[in-house]
Amino acid sequence: MGQQTAEICMLTITDFINILHRYYRSPMVQIYELEEHKIETWRGDSFQNVYLQYQDQCLISITPDASLFDAVYSLLKHKIHRLPVIDPESGNVLHILTHKRILKFLYIFGASVPKPCFLKMQIKDAGIGTFSDVATVSQTATVYDALSVFVERRVSALPVVDDSGKVVALYSRFDVINLAAQKTYNNLSMSMQEAVRRRRGYVEGVIKCYPDETLETAVDRIVKAEVHRLVLVDREDVVQGIISLSDLLQAIVLSPADSGFHCPIPTSHTSM
Repeated sequence: MGQQTAEICMLTITDFINILHRYYRSPMVQIYELEEHKIETWRGDSFQNVYLQYQDQCLISITPDASLFDAVYSLLKHKIHRLPVIDPESGNVLHILTHKRILKFLYIFGASVPKPCFLKMQIKDAGIGTFSDVATVSQTATVYDALSVFVERRVSALPVVDDSGKVVALYSRFDVINLAAQKTYNNLSMSMQEAVRRRRGYVEGVIKCYPDETLETAVDRIVKAEVHRLVLVDREDVVQGIISLSDLLQAIVLSPADSGFHCPIPTSHTSM
């Protein structure tokens, strides 16, 4: 199911965030020196002991003959966002599976898959997602503050809110790569408002949903917008929760498999 291999390593955005968070206020290394370091420096034993103490040390992967269920199980069990499909004979990486690709596959070919009845439930009643102690960051906070939340809370994105708690943007782990691309990682004291303004390339917008909408609507919206999460808000745009791809896959694939219960729901290309 979740095969472990020692031949290949994966350097992730999480690693990059940990490096920046560690060294920005550290006298050990000047932050501008980081771009001169080799990848092997960060993947060596000394780096793992300091930065990867909370992560699995072995690369999690699957083989081409594994099932789609195996892939979902591995992604969610190990709390990873990318799952390499590795040829067991050559050791070559054939594909990289993600939550988004799997959910889109289920969405497109969903007519042949039994659907749980709870997709017709309102979000507020389904209990799928995070609805308490939601991690957010103020637009007046610094980028370093956001990195601290990423490291401490281990979340993948932060709704950026104004003084009244209304969501004005979404800042994800992927956005941190902009700091490297623009060589601004030596200025982590800039405000989140400025960091959001400076973003370039693909930016995941704030796609929202309301508590009285159905989970089926949420799935439809997240797939069509090609985003990784929905921000649950009230009618004043104040953040109430987060529904992520992993939440949806857990509910649609793993939970019904554990209970052995499915309820067919009519499907089309515009509904899950």
